[in-house]
Amino acid sequence: MKSLVKLAGIPRSTYYDLVKRMNRPDPDTDIKGEIQAIYEEHEGRYGYRRIRDELVNRGKKVNHKKVQRIMKELGLKCLVRMKRYKSYKGTVGKKAPNHLDRQFSADAPNEK
Repeated sequence: MKSLVKLAGIPRSTYYDLVKRMNRPDPDTDIKGEIQAIYEEHEGRYGYRRIRDELVNRGKKVNHKKVQRIMKELGLKCLVRMKRYKSYKGTVGKKAPNHLDRQFSADAPNEK
């Protein structure tokens, strides 16, 4: 053990902390399952905010930062649907009458 700690170049307390953490069960397993289910249920369209709201609706009180962290661990990203470009607005206003008819030259000021 001493040689491993020296080889890794970490303090002894850090080694024991990591060993203790590895033996501990994951407290977020049930939430991870719920998040995965909500994500798949909505075909990847829900981000961490909407998933958190859905968890609150299902009776789980979870912070949005925790949901974001778990989604990052699971590799879940919200898919943003492309918005179609709509340039046609129909008859919006009136056309101004064409008084000049491209005759821009004037003999005196303030004629056109």
